[in-house]
Amino acid sequence: MREGKITLLVTGANGQLGQELVRLGDDRVNIVGYGREQLDVTNLLQCREAVAAVRPDAIIHAGAYTAVDKAESEPDEAYRINAIGTRNLTLAANEQGTKLCYISTDYVFDGTASLPYNEYDNTNPQSIYGKSKRAGEVLLQSLCDHYFIVRTSWVYGKYGNNFVKTMLKLASERDSVTVVHDQIGSPTYTYDLGRFLIELVQTEAYGIYHASNTGTCTWYEFARAIFEESGLSVRTEPCTTEQFSRTTPRPAYSVMDHSAIRQNGLTDLRPWREGLKAFLKESNT
Repeated sequence: MREGKITLLVTGANGQLGQELVRLGDDRVNIVGYGREQLDVTNLLQCREAVAAVRPDAIIHAGAYTAVDKAESEPDEAYRINAIGTRNLTLAANEQGTKLCYISTDYVFDGTASLPYNEYDNTNPQSIYGKSKRAGEVLLQSLCDHYFIVRTSWVYGKYGNNFVKTMLKLASERDSVTVVHDQIGSPTYTYDLGRFLIELVQTEAYGIYHASNTGTCTWYEFARAIFEESGLSVRTEPCTTEQFSRTTPRPAYSVMDHSAIRQNGLTDLRPWREGLKAFLKESNT
């Protein structure tokens, strides 16, 4: 890493995490954000030209195909963006000797565990989205020497659509909501994840990481916390995944153990409820 100010290239800069990352630049970290319009990661030449032009110290690859249900009917497109796009960025990064950090997902696991998944557990994705993200991991691992893979879960933040915004919108429209109570995971605030990623890519501690806000809850418990922290009185009813039909399977258990964060002496993310409070406070200012 060069002395003084560092430069990071962020893909998916118009997405939920990408917009947050671009905002986290400061006098020590220069962040160059490219959305899909500026950089089509499925085009190898564009990837090479972008990385050569910016010459970043590291790339945070937050660009992805994330439409979980739609991916089932568009597998080629999901793999083209999540697998081939990651391969293209990896090749471009290799040519410039640039570190690459790939944002992955809890969907690479099947969700049948009863203990938190650690970074070395076998993956077993059940959806096209999960399989395509896992394919991106495999290509990155096989082609790159200086990589980070960061799996995260239940992401929300200031930008884009997410569960917290949906619950707040529903609260303004009705007096009761029904939320799934048999899926367990860890909500992740984009601000906290973004700060962790910027810290991580300045190290040489390459490998796979699990990063989410700490602690666990069900979607139902998450919804209740959103209403409580917002001072809203909304009747919240639990339901099962079966009652709430979705075309694509969601992991029933997507709790991830942060062993790599601990083992490498990095700063873990704060508890999920603290992250939620901070998000709601910022949203109201």
